[in-house]
Amino acid sequence: MITLSGRRARILAATTAAAALVVVAGCTSSGNGGTKTAAGGVELAKAGRLTTCTHLPYPPFQSEIDGKVQGFDVSMIDLVAKNLGVKQQILDTPFENFKTGAFLNSGECDLAAAGMTITAERKKHVDFSDPYFNATQALLVAKSSGITSLADVKAKGKKLGAQAQTTGEDYAKSKGYDPVSFHSSDAVLNGLRTGQVQAVVIDYPVVQGWLKDKANAAAFQVAANINTGEQYGFTVKKGNTKLLAAINKAIADAKADGTYKKLYEQWIGPYDATAASPSAGAASPSAS
Repeated sequence: MITLSGRRARILAATTAAAALVVVAGCTSSGNGGTKTAAGGVELAKAGRLTTCTHLPYPPFQSEIDGKVQGFDVSMIDLVAKNLGVKQQILDTPFENFKTGAFLNSGECDLAAAGMTITAERKKHVDFSDPYFNATQALLVAKSSGITSLADVKAKGKKLGAQAQTTGEDYAKSKGYDPVSFHSSDAVLNGLRTGQVQAVVIDYPVVQGWLKDKANAAAFQVAANINTGEQYGFTVKKGNTKLLAAINKAIADAKADGTYKKLYEQWIGPYDATAASPSAGAASPSAS
């Protein structure tokens, strides 16, 4: 999960923010015409659409599937868009912009949704929604590695990997490891597949998504779950209270009417009620 100084600062291959790629999610845009004021008086960056900044790929929260950007975050924000009477459009951007709220401040996007951890540092730059997901880290290992714990990685002389500038990487470093750094979640998995590393620390929901693939499930296993007390939130430009209220309402309604559970099972796996609880479990003392 991403922190301001760490966490999953998923570095996009694009060299500048101007190179950002616009991709339309499962619900497509209805065009540029019309008013920029949506239901409830929410002011939008672009008329007729709710523009979401994200960073691809990060399954099961957002990734391109069959030519469309889909995932748990996408589906949750589709609920917001529906309530506002518009469609969601997704802008794929470097995660660095999320740290500062640059694309929100410039009016490129209305909100950011990217499996982002709520942190005090990030709150200085953006406003967070209510938590919508409690997340843990996982130690994923090759079944042939003989690793059964994080301590085993060092004891057995194995290599540990993590995604660059993430809380997974921070956690590993806090425990005295110097993990191999990969720029994206896809690169992390490829590093494990190719034997560059024999274990990785990364968000457990991502691991759940990987293990849905039979080939991955046959090759890898979760050696340990690490509770760092992290929670995900969506972000808006500071002071955008109306959109924030609309997001929080959609989250609350989805949890109350069963939609959240349905989407969780669709994108992540067997439903874990603690993932939707308003407060995370006790954080590890070394969690970032």
